[in-house]
Amino acid sequence: MRKAGLKGCPKLTFKVTTQRDPSHPVADNLLEQDFTAAAPNQRWASDITYISTHQGWLFLAVVMDLYSRRIVGWSMHRWINRHLVIDALNMAIGQRRPEGKLIHHSDRGSQYTSDDFRDELDKHNIQCSMSARGNCYDNAVVESFFGLMKRERVNRTRYLTRDDAKADIFDYIERFYNRKRRHGYLGNISPAAFEERNQNQFQVVH
Repeated sequence: MRKAGLKGCPKLTFKVTTQRDPSHPVADNLLEQDFTAAAPNQRWASDITYISTHQGWLFLAVVMDLYSRRIVGWSMHRWINRHLVIDALNMAIGQRRPEGKLIHHSDRGSQYTSDDFRDELDKHNIQCSMSARGNCYDNAVVESFFGLMKRERVNRTRYLTRDDAKADIFDYIERFYNRKRRHGYLGNISPAAFEERNQNQFQVVH
């Protein structure tokens, strides 16, 4: 690898990004580490991660459709608050226009347990599910996506500004991961290709 000018992409240490507010109610874990879905817009999973820039932290919240592992909503901001996750949720709702029973799964961070976020779920008849306390495996699929994104893109780049990071992360999510990156769970095709292959069975709004 040294002779060929190649470098490995080791995993970095885990950093906690969300903290629970004990005064907020929490929802039951409806997934129980079952990350499968029979159709689009049945089960969504969400989480928050952080990206380092020379201007300071940039926080990223995503919403993943567990049917295709496609990132259907995201939001990026310098502050980690309820608006970050509400914006990501609203983007997903706007893009997918879900109908029927839908479960939204997240950890117990105060952003997801806030009244405003729970009200947004209720407004769209989305059922809330939350991981067990301190168990990252209960949201392993989104954690895996974050690890992939950081190994393949973020950890290879030094971002001068938050805007630089936003542009690069948008490129990774929308132009590469969703549309081009092959996924073993999907039969070695991209999330977009998986949905397109099955579009005769389901009506999905992109």
